[in-house]
Amino acid sequence: MSAVILAAVALAGCGQSASASGRVSAGVAAARSAAASTAANGPGAVLSVTTTTAAVSVTPARRHPVHRRPPRRPRGPAPGTLPQTPAEPPATSPQLHAEMADFWRAVQVGRVWPGVPAFFPEAAYVQIKAISDPQADWRNRLLGDYVLDVKAAHQLLGADPRAAKLLGVRVPESYAHWVPPNVCYNSSGYWEVPNSRVVYSAHGQVRSFGIASMISWRGVWYIVHLGAVLRSVNAGVVDDPAVGPGVSAYSGTC
Repeated sequence: MSAVILAAVALAGCGQSASASGRVSAGVAAARSAAASTAANGPGAVLSVTTTTAAVSVTPARRHPVHRRPPRRPRGPAPGTLPQTPAEPPATSPQLHAEMADFWRAVQVGRVWPGVPAFFPEAAYVQIKAISDPQADWRNRLLGDYVLDVKAAHQLLGADPRAAKLLGVRVPESYAHWVPPNVCYNSSGYWEVPNSRVVYSAHGQVRSFGIASMISWRGVWYIVHLGAVLRSVNAGVVDDPAVGPGVSAYSGTC
């Protein structure tokens, strides 16, 4: 396990960052304004989901404009506006399938906009974090890193990214753990699962990379850190890219 992931034990995936400002490109500003309303859920492509380790490798990525295609409209209230529940998310569900299909479209085009529904909702983050300005931390740090990591994953797909096919997202359900309130700057609890695997085919070969951390809101998994929980450079990160489906190792993030 890379030091980048292991170092995350202290801040647990959602702590404050001293270098939060400057992480967001102009494209992030457009994405964040629609993030709460685009954290919608609905039926989507059915993806295979099972269990499997991860490390971290860093690849630089340029900042990029946001894809302007309108997002899916939410059915009912946006999930981040409702109160948290203690429900543990399943490793597979129609809502997770829809989110991962949105996320994969973002990776294919190299722009964050289609993948915002798969990202932890801003309104939910405001409810969870006991810090001075959770909105700014979500917009400038979390979403800013997601923008960079989506671009890095896009570059990983090679010369014809739209031809790459998503085969499944493997969630290591046995690694899921409850993070209680008053831990890691949290005012409410949530479930966290580290090192899921995104499995895809490209150029006739099965390949994969990791999702560093997903956390729950109301019984649904959302990406909160794609490439790395912590990073030493302001660049996109691809979590443990591998030939084949890869394996998921436990890491004690929160």
